[in-house]
Amino acid sequence: MLAGAFVAQVVGALLPNTLLLAVATAIGLATDAALHRWQRRTVTLMAKAHADVTVRQLLRDLLLVVGLLRIEQQSQESVFLPVVIGLLVLYALHFTVQAVSVKVRRSRTLPFVTRNIDASALRLSSAPPSLLTRRAGHRLLAFGAPATLGLLVTAIVDDGLPSAVGVAVSVALMAVGLVRLALHLLPSRRPVSEEEALAWLDAWLAEYRPTVGMYFSGGTTSAYQANMWLEPLAALDGRPVIVLRERFMVQKIAATDIPVICLPKVATLMRLEHSTLRMMIHPANSGKTSQILRVPTIKHAFVNHGESDKLSSCNPYAKAYDEVWVAGPAARERYALADVGIDDRDVVEVGRPQLDPVLPYAGPPTGTYTTVLYAPTWEGWDGNPGNTSVVLAGENIVRALLADPGVRLLYKPHPMTGSVDPRAGAANERIQAMIREANRRRPATSAPTVDAAELARRTAELERATSSSFRDAADDVERMLAQGEPDSGQAAEVERATAAWDAAYWGSFDEGQHQIITAARPGIFSCFNQADVLISDVSSVVSDWLASEKPYAVANTSGMTEDEFRAAFTTVRAATILAPAGDGVPGLLAAVRDPGQDTLVKDRAELKLHLLGPSDPPSVSRLRDAARALEQKTLLRGTARPEAPASGIPTQRDHLAAADTAGPAEAAPSPS
Repeated sequence: MLAGAFVAQVVGALLPNTLLLAVATAIGLATDAALHRWQRRTVTLMAKAHADVTVRQLLRDLLLVVGLLRIEQQSQESVFLPVVIGLLVLYALHFTVQAVSVKVRRSRTLPFVTRNIDASALRLSSAPPSLLTRRAGHRLLAFGAPATLGLLVTAIVDDGLPSAVGVAVSVALMAVGLVRLALHLLPSRRPVSEEEALAWLDAWLAEYRPTVGMYFSGGTTSAYQANMWLEPLAALDGRPVIVLRERFMVQKIAATDIPVICLPKVATLMRLEHSTLRMMIHPANSGKTSQILRVPTIKHAFVNHGESDKLSSCNPYAKAYDEVWVAGPAARERYALADVGIDDRDVVEVGRPQLDPVLPYAGPPTGTYTTVLYAPTWEGWDGNPGNTSVVLAGENIVRALLADPGVRLLYKPHPMTGSVDPRAGAANERIQAMIREANRRRPATSAPTVDAAELARRTAELERATSSSFRDAADDVERMLAQGEPDSGQAAEVERATAAWDAAYWGSFDEGQHQIITAARPGIFSCFNQADVLISDVSSVVSDWLASEKPYAVANTSGMTEDEFRAAFTTVRAATILAPAGDGVPGLLAAVRDPGQDTLVKDRAELKLHLLGPSDPPSVSRLRDAARALEQKTLLRGTARPEAPASGIPTQRDHLAAADTAGPAEAAPSPS
């Protein structure tokens, strides 16, 4: 449509045809505005092809001027000369605003980003409107619209005044924007310099004196890996801190009282070497992890973001850490069998402190419905059909569950389902459609105990406790100003609000209504506490579920026989194994409803101990002990043997000089 509008505008300008020129210009403006609102990817592609909004708007205005000159038979060139000059001034101001906006953004880009820290001493302030700094296309469309409309009106009514007024208004808007933007470059309105900011960072580290930390680097969808360790980190002795590497990740970290600091540059990261930080936990591996491992004054423990029988749970990269903290003996055995270079003495069993909210098994279901949680994992990167059951077995499993009138299904797919294999995404959509259709056919059995207004109130309450609201124009500096030191008791308020929201959410549905859960809330542990039985794949979800000791099943889409499957994966040894056809679902439900048919009770208790370790002492206590021991290793580093005097360390020059003076028999052999 945009291309057609330009072609029509060219034709209308050259004929000339006033109506065609006017209609084509209006359509072009409207289409450009729609592109910036709903088709950002197309706008980006056009910019890469050197057809960005500046070029488009300039061409649009130029065609209007050409059309006007043609319509007036070149008899009023002197009338339109000021208009043309005004347009040139407008575009000159636009490019000036663009240049100044770059300087403003740079002046407001500090070498780090903080959260939960009082950084007001850095002269933080609100950001200028995004229309002036980050949205050049929107700015030119908005500020240039009066000029374009004025030219359009002139073409229709044959009067030069509207174009002159329109251009004047556009020039005035752009000039005001330039002045407002330039004010942010005044020394009093600018944040401190990079040197002053780094000096402040050193002073804050010296005052806060952090002792334990969590290091995290990842993509936009990986924040959950760090978020699951927030509460355990807060429970450790000492003064915790969260160290991030990507600026966007600061807002991805869930609500916490722990100070958060993002250090994008390696040079800034190295300043931690002179801090009191003694040990760090790592929930995930990333390319930037090696950079913090270079700091010799800090010990590092890999804690992972869940344990399963997948190869990713015994990654060879783990040998780069000082210690590997695992839940129980099963993970220790996994590393030994994988033979990836992990010394068994460096493996420490700490349990899974995140599992404290999971309620224990309280017997078979007593209500009208048996609640089944189907939580398949995603397809992974390697194309292994055994990774997820969604493609080969998901629809069969769900169909068998929905065929039982006594089942209430909770379907919670992995958030990355379909991100690699389109078949998984398509199967996921079909499963959700099946569940929605089943809900339409199922008659209501009981009224919800919580009305929509109460759920909305609890949602708003939880949002206030767990998130910060910012203007669209807010940048990192403005967010740092808004997210200073948290109020005391914020963590307790978040816990209370979350519990209240969970209760309201589950109470807002009919007792027998199936649920499709794709949002971040309710969390997986909340779903655990609602369910009587789990169906999943080989994943950390199964290990965590075993904390409840409730019955569970694992889908086998690997192509292995059942015996091979049980032998290959520790987590399935106490599970009911479901074939891709889903024909084992009725037997699974029978065992859940009748404890006499549940032959895996003892196996689940033994496997829980093997996977998660003992319940006494609690995981939190074992985590604290492991952290203290690792900190002590840091303090003792270098005290086991006396340091060699500096004069005793030969340099390369000393070595070469010695070789020159030595005889043939004493000289070192040549590399050849």
